[in-house]
Amino acid sequence: MTNISAVREVLRRQRIETPSWAYGNSGTRFKVFPQPGVARNAYEKVEDAAQVNRFTGIAPSVAIHIPWDRVDDYEDLAKHARSVGVEIGAVNPNVFQELEYKLGSVCNPDPAVRRRAIGHLKECVEVAEATGSTILSLWFADGTNYPGQDSIARRQDCMAEALAAVYETLPVGMRLLLEYKFFEPAFYSTDVPDWGTSFAHCIRLGERAQVLVDTGHHAPGTNIEFIVAVLLRAGKLGGFHFNSRFYADDDLMVGAADPFQLFRIMNEIVAASALEADAGVAFMLDQCHNLEPKIPAEIRSVMNVQEATAKALLVDRDALRERQEAGDVLGAYGVLMDAYNTDVRPLLAEVRETMDLDPDPLGAYARSGYAERIIELRAGGTQAGWGT
Repeated sequence: MTNISAVREVLRRQRIETPSWAYGNSGTRFKVFPQPGVARNAYEKVEDAAQVNRFTGIAPSVAIHIPWDRVDDYEDLAKHARSVGVEIGAVNPNVFQELEYKLGSVCNPDPAVRRRAIGHLKECVEVAEATGSTILSLWFADGTNYPGQDSIARRQDCMAEALAAVYETLPVGMRLLLEYKFFEPAFYSTDVPDWGTSFAHCIRLGERAQVLVDTGHHAPGTNIEFIVAVLLRAGKLGGFHFNSRFYADDDLMVGAADPFQLFRIMNEIVAASALEADAGVAFMLDQCHNLEPKIPAEIRSVMNVQEATAKALLVDRDALRERQEAGDVLGAYGVLMDAYNTDVRPLLAEVRETMDLDPDPLGAYARSGYAERIIELRAGGTQAGWGT
């Protein structure tokens, strides 16, 4: 039997990081649709992230992207974050938008471009130190579009050299998380296309290098929970970027495309006792919101992860193990489905009330008047968005 009191306590301690770029204007390859009240700078993005934490109680950190969130004084940005109730989380370098990176960044054929890219990665280590962050989160758009365009093997050498150069600069207590994506924007070969490539580089680097699993970065039909289980077993699962995609991109809200998949992933996390902070798995959202309003979309996303987590915590582990060991295929499946089909919304409402939160985070945000205030306060200036 599941101990409900213990489940409530775990849910109270859950932590999910939101991304600064979720609070700026974003869109598709064809159009960015601006919204009123969108943050104009990193300080306002942090303030919006604080609203998500205010109404969910479990989103106390916000990831930043450099140079999108570049400021003159990063210690001051961290101080501002603390003043509104959050802290700076993972630091994400950007080595995919400059003109020089047309043929890649750390894998570029030009040594000067590679040096520039590595320099930016090292700069972001310094940003992390200044803000109190303990995570450097790396994603590379590097790859090729045509056979013969470049040497696949040489590019792997360049990737390894760059990662090693950055890893050597990490201060004590900081981790390097290496993300992967099976294609796009490179259409022939991608330099870090899958978890195996990321894993191989991280093994070579050392114990503070781990794989980051973006749930939207896989080919259709990929068994992501298998990847999660294998990485957990090896001690190399550093964190998640939670999001969803129906076809080939990853900017939909987590759980939108396949909520059962999200449950299956969280089931592996719970089974491995990797939900607690000391397990070293960072749970982060990586989403851009085009049609839906930014802050409510982040609140809803946090709630989606909470619901999947609650269901995973309700799995009767003893009954599941008994059925697995007995070779009872349908019985074991039934134990999982019993948990998945449980309506956990009343449970989460109770948990929020014990945290002195409104049981309805979205409704509470709508009633707060914050959306109307920022529309008025942010009427002037340039809104933040892709590249700013």
